[in-house]
Amino acid sequence: MTVFSPTRNRPIALVTGASAGLGAQFARALARRGHDLILVARRRERLEALAAELATDGAAAEVLPADLTNDADLLRVEERIRRCENLAMLVNNAGFGLDVLFHESDLAGQSAMARLHVLAPTHLTHAALPGMVRRGRGAVINVSSVAAWLQGASGVMYCATKAFLNSFTLSLAVELAGTGVRVQALCPGFTYTEFHDVLGMDRDLVPKFWWLRADYVVEQSLRGLRRGKVVCIPSLRYKLLAAVFRAMPQWLMSHIGQKRYKALQARREKAK
Repeated sequence: MTVFSPTRNRPIALVTGASAGLGAQFARALARRGHDLILVARRRERLEALAAELATDGAAAEVLPADLTNDADLLRVEERIRRCENLAMLVNNAGFGLDVLFHESDLAGQSAMARLHVLAPTHLTHAALPGMVRRGRGAVINVSSVAAWLQGASGVMYCATKAFLNSFTLSLAVELAGTGVRVQALCPGFTYTEFHDVLGMDRDLVPKFWWLRADYVVEQSLRGLRRGKVVCIPSLRYKLLAAVFRAMPQWLMSHIGQKRYKALQARREKAK
């Protein structure tokens, strides 16, 4: 097993959900910008492969396997953050989706989503901020979603937890004003990652126009962070869509959500 220890003379970024998708892209982008990495995810072998890849670009990476829905694992990551005197960035990226009606689902899966999307970012951010504020610099990126402005069947917990992340981040931005510490809620739309594959979603159900590249999303996030964007929505089309969602009356949002779910169910049945 190869484990890389971050050097002391470079800023360090800790990325959760780093084994694939946006997490891995964040690690690569931050390594190119001169950061060493602490990589957190459940799959050790993937983390080690990514650490080896980053090493070829001159970045050191520490592999920290953890399941953030597990109390003991979450505590280990919190403690690692508190010991990291050179932590410059925390990316709370770990997450997953469930394509199932809430009242028909296994509660364990819904509970795990709440723990991963809400409790884990809360605990890790709380561990990171005292040191960042003391040093007068640092950043926290919470990976949210345009789904934060939606309410829909089969996405009840997902939409609710992403709405929490947006509100949590906006409130932190007010609290941290003038400290030198920046926060961002990153709200992408459909993105080419393993997320939808794990969910079992047929990508053909969504027109290609709506899909974003993971590297594009990450670059937009980091550019927005430099510019002080607290809520970052990559691509103009999703900015416009989010603006429509925000302005939409609740009754219309609920009606569209019901229609959308019925249409998706009909297409899935037809595809069988």
